[in-house]
Amino acid sequence: METRKTRIWLAVGLGAVVLFFWLEDSLLRGTSQKFPPHKSFEILPRVINLVRNDYVQEPVPQTTMEGAFQGMIGSLDVLSSYLDKPAAAKYLTAKKPSLKDVGVVLYKSYGSFPIVVGLIKGSPAEKAEIKIGDSLTALDDQTTLVWSLSEASLYLKDREKKTVKLRVLQDTSTKEILLERMDLYLQSVTYAPLKDTAGIVSVHHFFPPLTEDFRAGVLPRLKSLKGPLILDLRNCFEGDIEEARKFVNIFFKAEKIGYLEKKGGEKEFLACPEEPALDKMPLVIWVNTATMGASEMVAAALKDSRKARIIGIPTPGLASRQEFFPLDSGDALLLTTGIFCLNSGEKIWGKGVGVDIKLEVERQEDKVYIEKTLGLNPGS
Repeated sequence: METRKTRIWLAVGLGAVVLFFWLEDSLLRGTSQKFPPHKSFEILPRVINLVRNDYVQEPVPQTTMEGAFQGMIGSLDVLSSYLDKPAAAKYLTAKKPSLKDVGVVLYKSYGSFPIVVGLIKGSPAEKAEIKIGDSLTALDDQTTLVWSLSEASLYLKDREKKTVKLRVLQDTSTKEILLERMDLYLQSVTYAPLKDTAGIVSVHHFFPPLTEDFRAGVLPRLKSLKGPLILDLRNCFEGDIEEARKFVNIFFKAEKIGYLEKKGGEKEFLACPEEPALDKMPLVIWVNTATMGASEMVAAALKDSRKARIIGIPTPGLASRQEFFPLDSGDALLLTTGIFCLNSGEKIWGKGVGVDIKLEVERQEDKVYIEKTLGLNPGS
């Protein structure tokens, strides 16, 4: 009975994957495949028979299904993901953001190991001399190859200061590093004065109440200052589009700042209807490869409508909306349901935010950003 159940679940899992991509091909014209959809169904029974008759062990139904879902959803795009029950619970908690972390910002494409693209200042990861460009091949002895970006990032978070073991591929050598999770952000936004500018505003994430925190704690300090305001969006990789929209509204008012392109080309326009508090203040924005998602939308909108100058490294192009779909089992799907476009139709998705002054990857120190900012011609 158990063997039969295993085979049924295996067939369902493989069938779900094949059916998904058959439907995707039917819906998305022009998508090339290695074989026509009907060939996929011809191959499916053979795959099932090979696993059933020749695989050395009896497949575990739950693992087989999870693997099928991981592959199906993870291959859609960088941010879509199948989340098991623990990861789904962490995702909902992380939006607050109250979880402890180790301080690495990751990027991961399907079928590759997650790569470190950013390091939070003062974090355990930075102190352990993890470097940008390192790959995390395993977390607590679990391979990260089949995980999505969301799964890998969420695994590093926890409510407690628990230790996590990272297997790090650095240059040509592999080493294991134990890191204790910690609170990374006691504040959602911080301010530092800088001579000849209105100061540096570092935004750490775009989760509520970021905009309220900015209005209450930072805005009063800017009213009498002159010179460009620096928005430091480096390593700002988390947040949601709605909070980002509210933040943009501090700097300009518009009926349309851009739109989310949804399935079938439907457009959901984003508006900033409130009177802006800083519509006259010049803006300089610092970005890097760890400036992701909502922060990319902010940078693109302010560059497009407020002529903000962008300094740094082009961003990865993940400005979009993900929606969380809980499943009855406690698992969940995280699906990209809209990608951000400027009013002109220019998409940030897959392209990133272009920079006015490009820095070398090896030269990302604060002093380099400051030097380039102070060297800007105010009238340019």
